[in-house]
Amino acid sequence: MLLRREWLAPLAVLLGGILLHSMNVLMLATVLPTIVGELGGAALMSLPSTAFLASSIIAATCAGLATATFGARNTYAAGAALFAAGAVAIAFAPAMEWVIAGRFVQGFGGGLIAGVAYVLVRSTFPEAAWARVISLLSGMWSVAILVGPLAGGAFARAGQWRGSFIMVALIAGVLAAGAFRALPAARDASAKRAAFPGARLALVCAAIASSSSAAVVAAPVAKALLIALAVAFLAAMLRLDRRAPAPLLPSDAFAFTTPTGLGLWLLMLVAVAYSPLQIYVPVFLQRLHGLDPLSAGYGVACASLGWTIASLLAAGAIEAWRARLIVLGPLTMGVSLIAMGLMADESAWALSGTILGIGIGIGLCWAFVSQRIMSGARPGEGTIAAASIPTVQQMGFALGAALSGLAANAAGFAVGLPHAAMAHVAFVVPLCFAVSAGLAWMVAALLNRRS
Repeated sequence: MLLRREWLAPLAVLLGGILLHSMNVLMLATVLPTIVGELGGAALMSLPSTAFLASSIIAATCAGLATATFGARNTYAAGAALFAAGAVAIAFAPAMEWVIAGRFVQGFGGGLIAGVAYVLVRSTFPEAAWARVISLLSGMWSVAILVGPLAGGAFARAGQWRGSFIMVALIAGVLAAGAFRALPAARDASAKRAAFPGARLALVCAAIASSSSAAVVAAPVAKALLIALAVAFLAAMLRLDRRAPAPLLPSDAFAFTTPTGLGLWLLMLVAVAYSPLQIYVPVFLQRLHGLDPLSAGYGVACASLGWTIASLLAAGAIEAWRARLIVLGPLTMGVSLIAMGLMADESAWALSGTILGIGIGIGLCWAFVSQRIMSGARPGEGTIAAASIPTVQQMGFALGAALSGLAANAAGFAVGLPHAAMAHVAFVVPLCFAVSAGLAWMVAALLNRRS
């Protein structure tokens, strides 16, 4: 269905943008130790990732407004150009601070690419094809698992880590040029435009700073307070946004009475449930089962593999089955998280199987929930609703990262724990996040009743 001649070029540009964005996340993780070895700044190692995540969320939040003002094609091309500029800054960085700045610029460009991609799905393809296209976009993260570390590792092994970012800059430049040739130029005439939303973005930044700080402070009480503060900042932002003439999020965002509001809740909750995989599960695989870092990384990659396989297999489901899969997805995640906690100390194969199950769960429902969000948007808010999907996804990952740190510290996590103590942490953390999956299952059932 997607192989029509008029769709191939825009589909290639959209898939290339998501692949570039996701590949760069994994590539940096591969070359970062080499960068620190040359430039120093070991104490700043976490900041390139934090800067990238923060600016990605801000850019994705603004994607709908930027699209309404400048058009989807221009915004997408600008995102690719910013991504290239950030890569150039890193390639010629004389110190770690330049790397952090470059990652911030890259994150903003990547956030625009990801946000506008969903807008372009809605405006370029018919509604019947949305789920398939979204599944392909999700699948790029699995491709990135192979491409990102491989590209970064090849350049790092040759002692040319800067070359990997020059390569990224060239690819991003080609993508920006391709966007002008392949993507539609029309703007969404029904979308509202307004002045720069400085106060709302300041609240988003404050929420990101609070949740990021919660991930690094040691005291559990301080973590809880910072997370509560982040939630308060987001609530204040949402309240301001609903009164704004041109909102950054749909006017019914996180409402419990509309498909769009419920869909955003559901995406947030499954993103929170998914997020600990990238942080603590590699430690569990290494400490409890003796895997080397590369093997543990590919063990965690089972989640992305499951997400992709489930998305592609489910994309052609009929409408009745789509409703069932929306409920089955978070249920599968919850069962897999419980199984992960119970079998964390059994074997690496058993643990990897539960990781695969978590990915399958989110893959079963993600595309169909996204479709409900876009198709249920209120008049004039279709572009904003589409752009809100990656924004909420990133917010869920950021909140989940902070909550996973709180859960792990409460369970006694520390470097150098004995085997039994680490097994206890590996039991507690997944069970805590099974709660988020359970809440997502209840929201999914309500979404089906409201749709």
